[in-house]
Amino acid sequence: QLVESRGGLVQPGGSLRLSCQASGTIYGYYAIGWFRQAPGKEREGVSAMQSTHGLVSGTTYYADWVKGRFTMSRDNAKNLIYLQMNNLRPDDTAIYYCAAVERWADVKSFYVHEYDYWGQGTQVTVSS
Repeated sequence: QLVESRGGLVQPGGSLRLSCQASGTIYGYYAIGWFRQAPGKEREGVSAMQSTHGLVSGTTYYADWVKGRFTMSRDNAKNLIYLQMNNLRPDDTAIYYCAAVERWADVKSFYVHEYDYWGQGTQVTVSS
């Protein structure tokens, strides 16, 4: 089970950190990702981290449009995944989801259908 932290309302240019708590160990996941879905749009990948040897953060991939604004990290000991979002823009408004997959996945391609486990989503609204 994956549970995202509460999102919120942020002004343009502001920052927000989301967290995702896994009920069990995250060591066994092949990849963990953040996705988002804006109203009327398809769910899209934000970032994804591919595990290496379980305990060590592997390669992290970001959607092209992130452009250095977002950073994904993990705390293996606490089974937490984070998404630090800086310089937020109104078009970042969406429901954000964390997701995980245990088997091999094309992590850098952010295929939604490859992820087996999803959080309930958390609303992030960027508005003045």
